[in-house]
Amino acid sequence: QVQLVESGGGLVQAGGSLRLSCAPSGRTFSPGAMGWFRQAPGKDREVVAAISGSGGRTYYVDSVKGRFTISRDNAKNTVYLQMNSLKPEDTAVYMCAARSNWLATLDSNDYMYWGQGTQVTVSS
Repeated sequence: QVQLVESGGGLVQAGGSLRLSCAPSGRTFSPGAMGWFRQAPGKDREVVAAISGSGGRTYYVDSVKGRFTISRDNAKNTVYLQMNSLKPEDTAVYMCAARSNWLATLDSNDYMYWGQGTQVTVSS
């Protein structure tokens, strides 16, 4: 059973920064493409960013472009989300996801493995 475990969430003031991490636990698993998604209370889950298996291609939702950076360390099977210039509207539970295919997509239906999520709260 592959599980993804996120860390790094917390409470931060508007304009601040956080760095999220996500890595698989359980059986040995080398993920292909990985993505970060978020869900705010009362809202649908939305994609934030995705990265290919090699790390060579990255994609972002327009609302976070220029503020968030997704990266990965394949030696550690870990994906990161550096979040700068945070805004109150970034408040949500952030979840990472992975798929075996190395091609990154922004469609949550393409991802087979998911983490439980980590809370990010941005105060104004």
